[in-house]
Amino acid sequence: MISNKIATKLILTLLLLIFSIVTFGQNLKTNHSIHEAVQLRTNEIFDSLVEIRRDFHINPEVSGQEKRTSEKIAKYLLSLGLEVKVGIGGYGVVGILNSGKKGRRIAWRADIDAMPSDIPDVVDFQSKNEGVRHICGHDVNTTIALGIANVMASQKEHFTGIAYFIFQPSEENYTGAKAMIDDGLFDIINPEEIYGAHIAPMPTTMISTKPEWMFADYKIIKVSFKNSDENEAIIAFTKELISGLQNIEPDSKFWDPNSLLDTNIGLGSPNTIFTNYVTVHQHFNIEKTANEISISNYIGSSIMKKLNTFIPLLKQKFNESIYAKQLVDIAYTLERANLYNDISLTTKSLQSIAAIYGKENTILMYGEMPDGRGDDFAYFQEHVPGVYFYLGGSNFEKGVISMPHAPNFAVDENCIKTGVSYFSSMLIERLIN
Repeated sequence: MISNKIATKLILTLLLLIFSIVTFGQNLKTNHSIHEAVQLRTNEIFDSLVEIRRDFHINPEVSGQEKRTSEKIAKYLLSLGLEVKVGIGGYGVVGILNSGKKGRRIAWRADIDAMPSDIPDVVDFQSKNEGVRHICGHDVNTTIALGIANVMASQKEHFTGIAYFIFQPSEENYTGAKAMIDDGLFDIINPEEIYGAHIAPMPTTMISTKPEWMFADYKIIKVSFKNSDENEAIIAFTKELISGLQNIEPDSKFWDPNSLLDTNIGLGSPNTIFTNYVTVHQHFNIEKTANEISISNYIGSSIMKKLNTFIPLLKQKFNESIYAKQLVDIAYTLERANLYNDISLTTKSLQSIAAIYGKENTILMYGEMPDGRGDDFAYFQEHVPGVYFYLGGSNFEKGVISMPHAPNFAVDENCIKTGVSYFSSMLIERLIN
């Protein structure tokens, strides 16, 4: 026979288990209702967001000159009731959405600048500013961030903590993020996590990312020699040594841009060819002074540590050559931050979006993007763990291809709806759980 004491413990344990199951079920139902509300709100504001995006597209501003853009952003955030800080690192803007309840502090970042471009636009709402165009999709990135702020402001009673919205100037010249940080961004806000997204040439319902490094690391390597009668021979020798570091054959599918999206060998395949590679640009820059001659070039590697081995290796090769006495120095002259996605946050955020919007709409990437692409969002990640996403903007049936910087760059504006709903839900999940 069970004693009264044991029976009481069993009853209490059973009641606790029932309560936990009911509470868990209620939480699932509550969270489900929140994400239904997110989608409803996104649909309600979609037309207005398209208007905002087109206004940004018609009135593009290059890096460091985003005055009108930043004013529009600040006005919109104020209309949502957010606290707004302006003039950070130039035309940087920050919106602060405080739930009033203690919890996590997370940030979403969008880049706001356009590019110099004389290439004719492919849409009816063309740029009014001659020689300037949103050919990289930052008008869309900015609009999505404003949409997320709108949706989250409408749902703030359902989450705890603080959401920060960072609108960063001067991404195209890789200076804006660092300028905001140097101007005290992280004295104004104190996020524990940071997220961001960029338009990419996938279908509009798709998002993708990967843990750890997103891009190959690129540096400029510079070799300097004393001026001599052997300059031409030294230049040829140096070019041969540096070019010899490359491990991709000239006729490889690696060089075909279409391979990036190839389902068998592209960035979405576990069998990707975009891994374990070293590349060297074909063009070398030669500079001569009265006393020295220097040869420089871009060199990239999907394995960052490998770049650290090249300078000692080249020094050894030169010291073993007949040109050893002419060698002055070998050094990297350009180094920049590289995107690194936090492993845990990448897994959690992808799982969150997949659970709400379908795993078929998320792509786990493999390998590293080549050709010197990058984003100075990386400087934020040096201070705060975070995740950088790609968001599809293409509609292949309509011939709309959202390949940034391509002459025919365009987006299917339904990607705004995807970005706002997916990432609003993901951020809210981070602030709920």
